[in-house]
Amino acid sequence: MTGRVLAATEFGNVLHDFEHTAFRLELQPSYLEAEEAGLLAAFLRGDPEPPTTVGGLREWYDRIAQHVKQGKRIERVRVQEEPPTDYQRFERWLDRWNLRAGETMRYMTRQRAHEVGLLPAAGTTDWWLLDSSRLIVMHFDDEGHRIHNELVTDPAVVIQACTWRDLAVHHSDLAQSQDAAA
Repeated sequence: MTGRVLAATEFGNVLHDFEHTAFRLELQPSYLEAEEAGLLAAFLRGDPEPPTTVGGLREWYDRIAQHVKQGKRIERVRVQEEPPTDYQRFERWLDRWNLRAGETMRYMTRQRAHEVGLLPAAGTTDWWLLDSSRLIVMHFDDEGHRIHNELVTDPAVVIQACTWRDLAVHHSDLAQSQDAAA
């Protein structure tokens, strides 16, 4: 894949610069994002605190809510292990805030992804598909640290991502809302 590497400061601006739809395919078994470390540790200890206590996450939920109020759609499919990893359990716990903000969350087991042909075809990188015309490909190391993000506009690559998105959405399950206090 050849695209333009995005500076860390560009990522958020490019991600939120869409007119109608933003879709993310998540393929990693875990992510190591410094901003989430304390929240994840508290969750694993059994003493979780709302993600809205973390500035970046609170801003994410606020931005999602703004996009949805403008009539935009934000959706993701998370391909997960069975049983889910500790991090994937954490993600599922976080769903209630994503759903409240207006994001559509979907899940598919890794086995199901292989059965329907999404994997290994879609590769091992996560990506955001914006307005079915641009991709932000997210590259990670083996431990889950994000290495860099790449903006891809090659029509053939984007069309293939649209096909994978449709396949993932068709064969995944909607996350159920959890009504616990946020």
